[in-house]
Amino acid sequence: LGQPEVVGVKGLARYVSALHKPVGSERIAVTSSGVNALMVAMQALVSPGDEVVAVVPLWPNLVAQAAIMGARVKRVSLTPKLGAWGLDLQHLLDAISPATKVLIVNAPNNPTGWTLSRAEQQALLAHCRRTGTWIVADEVYERLYYAAPCAPSFLDVAEPDDRLIVIHSFSKSFLMTGWRLGWMVLPPALLDGVAKLLEFNTSCAPVFVQRGALAALDIADDFVPQLAARMRHCRDTLLPLLQALPGVEVRPPLGGMYAFFRLAGQDDSLALAKRLVTEAGLGLAPGAAFGDEGEGWLRWCFASRDPQRLVDGVGRLRSFLGL
Repeated sequence: LGQPEVVGVKGLARYVSALHKPVGSERIAVTSSGVNALMVAMQALVSPGDEVVAVVPLWPNLVAQAAIMGARVKRVSLTPKLGAWGLDLQHLLDAISPATKVLIVNAPNNPTGWTLSRAEQQALLAHCRRTGTWIVADEVYERLYYAAPCAPSFLDVAEPDDRLIVIHSFSKSFLMTGWRLGWMVLPPALLDGVAKLLEFNTSCAPVFVQRGALAALDIADDFVPQLAARMRHCRDTLLPLLQALPGVEVRPPLGGMYAFFRLAGQDDSLALAKRLVTEAGLGLAPGAAFGDEGEGWLRWCFASRDPQRLVDGVGRLRSFLGL
């Protein structure tokens, strides 16, 4: 990692192993943010002309990183039904062939809150073993999950030498957004090559950030569940208020910190988001930012220190709608 005072990979290995199957320190690389981990994964795996399959809607960086490396990106969309987004598993399996170099999956998902089930992960892993496809799993929201203390992870069903890279970040579960620190869990044989890429990209994560992460790991057992409970309270404050508005289509997300919803008759999400900022003082992300599949939808981040701000925000939306 380039410095003597570093995030102890052994400490990270203990943290991950407490949630999933045992993971050795030889499988962990510390990165200068989660997005750095995702880019390094693409640099390690993708060559120009390779096929990459991505489950969308999706935080746009993940698709853009593959495209930057010259990949041909095939998009497989989740499907909304009464506000809840779901996966047609067979459709995704059919899209992954021996020509597919990498499958990108973000679950819990930004922006929809959709989460893979354990059975779906097992089916995808078995299929990708047959096709020789790498899985890059962005699981940064795994602790912000509302059906259990931790979302299902590919690490729970994979073997150490599987073609699997799992990405994490200190930004979400540890409230270290802006500190820029992440990590990767990967096959041991890939570690030396990834270490070189990390050095060529950023040399190493700053020492003071790594020390902050060490402090975060020390209190993770108490802090992270408290944060998840607070996020649940925020979700459960916002969602009933949105659902009560006429013409709003939304369902409570299983994971993450976003409500993804749409308003009847509003098909241009960017224009609507701009109007909401200027006319209602309400800042929401347009669904089109996450790809064509998100057009017509809006993303509301409910990660708030004060849930009353969510109540006030819905009040602004009501006034905007003339209710």
